[in-house]
Amino acid sequence: MSLRQQRVRELLKREIGEIIRRELPLSEAGLISINDVLMSSDLHSATVFVGVLGTTAQKQKAGSLLQKERGRIQGMLGRNVVLKYTPTLRFIVDDSIEKGNRVIELLDEIDRTLPPAESLKTESDETDERR
Repeated sequence: MSLRQQRVRELLKREIGEIIRRELPLSEAGLISINDVLMSSDLHSATVFVGVLGTTAQKQKAGSLLQKERGRIQGMLGRNVVLKYTPTLRFIVDDSIEKGNRVIELLDEIDRTLPPAESLKTESDETDERR
């Protein structure tokens, strides 16, 4: 990925997040965050990965609402960000953060069920005690 692509990607990530925060109702769609933006090499299209914090119904509503409002979000993006071409947006609801949180919960559960490990003494510790 070129430096220009990275800069445009970060700019879009920040600006789309701000537009969504401002324009989409929190009560209907839950809390929507932009996890990542993948740009095409010609910068004409962008895939936006969004995470949704809320109920299952809010997650489904968020996906459909983003698809429905895609044109309006894209128009606002074009007015707020000066680029030669405003990229065509495609939204994908991304549940990778939830999966990561589930893995952390499972690891914590394993830690709670295992007995505490006894500290093992090394030979140098035993030598120090004899002195």
